Amino acid sequence: MKEIEYAAAHSVDEAVDLLAARGDKARVMAGGTDILVQLREGMRDADLIVDVKKIPEMMQFSYDPARGLHLGASVPCYKIYGDAKIAAAYSALADAARIIGGWQIQSRASIGGNLCNSSPAADSIPALIAHDAQCVIAGPSGRRTVAVADFCTAPGRNQLARGELLVSLHFPPVQPREGARYLRFIPRNEMDIAVVGVGAWLRLNDKAETIAAARVALAAVAPKPLAATEVGEWLVGKPATDATFSEAGARARKLAKPISDMRGPAEYRLHLVGVMTTRALAGAAERATSK
Repeated sequence: MKEIEYAAAHSVDEAVDLLAARGDKARVMAGGTDILVQLREGMRDADLIVDVKKIPEMMQFSYDPARGLHLGASVPCYKIYGDAKIAAAYSALADAARIIGGWQIQSRASIGGNLCNSSPAADSIPALIAHDAQCVIAGPSGRRTVAVADFCTAPGRNQLARGELLVSLHFPPVQPREGARYLRFIPRNEMDIAVVGVGAWLRLNDKAETIAAARVALAAVAPKPLAATEVGEWLVGKPATDATFSEAGARARKLAKPISDMRGPAEYRLHLVGVMTTRALAGAAERATSK
């Protein structure tokens, strides 16, 4: 069995230095629920594991209605849905955090780690795109910001370069008559990978009758989580009705490029895209009207 070095970084700068020095042979461990399994199964290789759970900046989160949500990349999932104000304000994020693995996993797994794993079927990423979240990335050249919608580049790959790590996620303030929902379809009730996942966000007009802005994102139907920008743009100005949401589902189907695998044939997944998009939009609208 291969020996792997372990280092617990206590600051972002220390983590960057360790990662930059080892390059592709260094891996970040936020919770370890993905990387440790991948190393054991030979799916990834590493000479050094850099534990970032001891970096205070990456373990902090704060919510201010005027400024939005600041979420450290290593904050475990249970703290998100366990905070009533955050769960109400960023409801699609809370939806996703509740279903990433089981309860034991959620005590270690983080939204940042789920994003950096960059699986096409990741539960957190459609919710992050729906909420228009931004990534703060630190590296040898300083810090930069990237939209979550642009972060993933291919299955298991993302925009992180040598020596870089995800430090935090930032969410814009929540506006009146705004709602979001994340839904997935899985064969079992828990501890399974999405066959299809959909994140939806809506902001309604003053009378809560017409859609003023919208975002839709899809998981498990393309080589990377998919921002269905065309669907969101089409929804603007339309009435917030079941007929509108059904048509949006049909349009989302046209953007999906699923494959057939052990979780289901491509045709079945295309059908699910329409159904789940329709339901996620209806759920987002229901939450928007309750605010």
